[in-house]
Amino acid sequence: MVGPLEGIKVLELSRTLAGPFCSMQLADMGADVIKVEQPGLGDETRNYIPPELNGESTYFMSLNKNKRAITLNLKTEEGQAIVKKLAAEADVLIENFRNGTMERFGLGYDVLKEINPRLVYCAVSGFGRTGPMKDEPAYDLLMQGFGGLMSVTGEPGQAPVKVGYSIVDVATGLYAALGVTMALFAREKTGKGQYVEASLLDSVVALSNYAGQAALSTGKAPGRYGSAHPTLVPYQAFETRDGYCIIAVPNDGLWRKMCDALKLTELKDHPKFSINADRVANREELVAILTEYTKQRESAEIIDKLKRAGVPSGPIHNLAELMAHPQVQARELIQEVEHPKVGRMKILGVPLKLSETPGAVRKAPPLLGENTEEVLESLGYCVEEIARLREKGVI
Repeated sequence: MVGPLEGIKVLELSRTLAGPFCSMQLADMGADVIKVEQPGLGDETRNYIPPELNGESTYFMSLNKNKRAITLNLKTEEGQAIVKKLAAEADVLIENFRNGTMERFGLGYDVLKEINPRLVYCAVSGFGRTGPMKDEPAYDLLMQGFGGLMSVTGEPGQAPVKVGYSIVDVATGLYAALGVTMALFAREKTGKGQYVEASLLDSVVALSNYAGQAALSTGKAPGRYGSAHPTLVPYQAFETRDGYCIIAVPNDGLWRKMCDALKLTELKDHPKFSINADRVANREELVAILTEYTKQRESAEIIDKLKRAGVPSGPIHNLAELMAHPQVQARELIQEVEHPKVGRMKILGVPLKLSETPGAVRKAPPLLGENTEEVLESLGYCVEEIARLREKGVI
């Protein structure tokens, strides 16, 4: 069995997170991704250390498995010529340069689509390629602030807090990958490629979802609720004798089951708490009552009682605990691969499961320029030409 994107050639001219995360989704599903990096420097995440394994950045590793890597100086005519040759054979090109950079290199979509009309050209950016802020740089942290995410993250009355992962970057990479696959699907009907755009701003606005729609509809900005939910109670982390546990009650039927399971029957039909709207209105009082209960008991006891009653409840794992969890192992979310410098290593697996054409971890994240010679040879460059390009600093 081969991945659904087997035979698709992807040219990646992106770095850091959103662009590489996009191309890795395609690579995991069988696409042949050639990652182009600057000679001597490479993707800046290669230097995001610590943590590291034998000097190799684990940050870089998390974004670049299943890819081949070459180095090219895109400021040189020879480097630009090589990109054009690669683009002529590619199905997809992904770039996340500042607005106008690819055009200055002579590698913009208008140029490359003339070389390859079937090319799907994906541009990833911070604020998008149009509008008054199109030329401004953006990073995940900035966009969590600008995009309102930090305004609803953290405890009430406390300083805003960013989400622990680079969620806006990751979501943008996912939207970009979705856009690329849809453009490839459309190409099957039209025979033509197209320009695909994904941006951190567009993604963070879309991620606001029900919170954003509420603000749009009412004109009122939601605040910070910590681990709680603005329209469901109880639906949050509760302090226990030995830490914290999650109790999630999304409807009145589960509320009644929760009260029975925890032997809090006096709350079940209480006029302040019997329906969700009243529980939301009396949030502070109810949370205080439940916290007084949970603080006197261990997390495992509470979770066990609620699970047996069919009420959603669970622990708060740290990431080391998560990676060792039997369910994570059963889902094959941890794989092993041979790395040319590190040796046998564990790496995050493929989250999307397809029964007939599954994705797979086939190759470790590449060393800088690891596949330059083989890629150039496939384009018809001889050994002497490759040596000359290296001497000139093109590769």
